[in-house]
Amino acid sequence: MRRIIRVPWEVLKRTFGWLVLFELRNKVLLLPSALRLRRFETAESRRLAAAAASLPAALVATVIATHRRPDELRTAVRSALAQTVRDQVVIVVDDGAGLCELPDDPRLFAVSLARNTGVAGIVRNVGIRLTRSRYVAFLDDDNLWEPDHLQRALAVLESPGGPDGVYTALRRVLPDGTERDILSVPFDRRRAARESFLDTNAFVARRNRALHFSRLRRTPDVLPREDWELVHRYSRRHRVRHVPYATVRYLVNPGSFYTTWSG
Repeated sequence: MRRIIRVPWEVLKRTFGWLVLFELRNKVLLLPSALRLRRFETAESRRLAAAAASLPAALVATVIATHRRPDELRTAVRSALAQTVRDQVVIVVDDGAGLCELPDDPRLFAVSLARNTGVAGIVRNVGIRLTRSRYVAFLDDDNLWEPDHLQRALAVLESPGGPDGVYTALRRVLPDGTERDILSVPFDRRRAARESFLDTNAFVARRNRALHFSRLRRTPDVLPREDWELVHRYSRRHRVRHVPYATVRYLVNPGSFYTTWSG
């Protein structure tokens, strides 16, 4: 008779990291939803690409996912268009709620999904698939970039022997506008298996097949979040480096998961 060896949960967490173990559980439990959402993502990408006169192209594409935040979206879009790097396109992808009026700029493109998905990864993936660029950056509709965000990231990415992805520091601000802290943690993949210190708003990466978000339907109580999953998976075969400059103004919801970030 084969002997079954039971490994204590604490040993597994120390060995693999609790975030990695939680993600393995997510893949088992949420796989059916991911398959359906991937089909929807592909269909929407094809529909929107066929409707577009031409697909946007530039050195870097900035993808902004949005849903029913018109005022915040316009502010986020302006911060993206105000970057010192001019060779960029900004694509806004609305998650089925309908687009608001946006600034008139030839670098700005906006599309709306046929229905609401409630899955940030799907919305961002459509944006990635609709653009043609060497690099891709991400900005949520309730956060802002400093004007030099892309400049600092691209300076590292395009340097001789540079990495494939970088993330800058976050200046985390409370809803009343006061600064909470600055999150600046050098990249360590082993540490990332145990702690959540990575955020999509600060991430700029070289476009390749690994640059896509998880299609799992992650409700607010599903951890880890899709930004952690992306960077952890991307860094498996691609080099990621931290840029220790605060170039992102990140709005912290005091009741959200993100207030448990370390750093």
